[in-house]
Amino acid sequence: MTHKFYRWDSVPLETMSDVISRKVISGEKAMVAQVFLKKDAVVPEHHHESEQITYIIEGALKFEIEGRQVIVRAGEVLHIPSNVPHRAVALEDTVDVDIFSPIRADWLSKDDAYLRRGDRERT
Repeated sequence: MTHKFYRWDSVPLETMSDVISRKVISGEKAMVAQVFLKKDAVVPEHHHESEQITYIIEGALKFEIEGRQVIVRAGEVLHIPSNVPHRAVALEDTVDVDIFSPIRADWLSKDDAYLRRGDRERT
């Protein structure tokens, strides 16, 4: 297989709900996604086989992971091991880059209903 080159501005934006959208680039064993979350957007608790590395570009996410709350802000990175349940709430409008290995087949097949509900944190 030969290499591929991408520009984020040419990757299609997938609208998951009125508060979450994403752009996904996938190889055979790893994938990367830009995820756009509006303030108070909720990523419900879930887990997956993939290791996840989340790098916050703009904004902040409050994660609930392993019984603790972890706030990750612009310029910070969170590593989530394989099969660890986690949840996130956008504390402000947020752009993050998520890296997964192995790839999230559920994202590619659109079998990720937990993200498509459009939940918002109730304050």
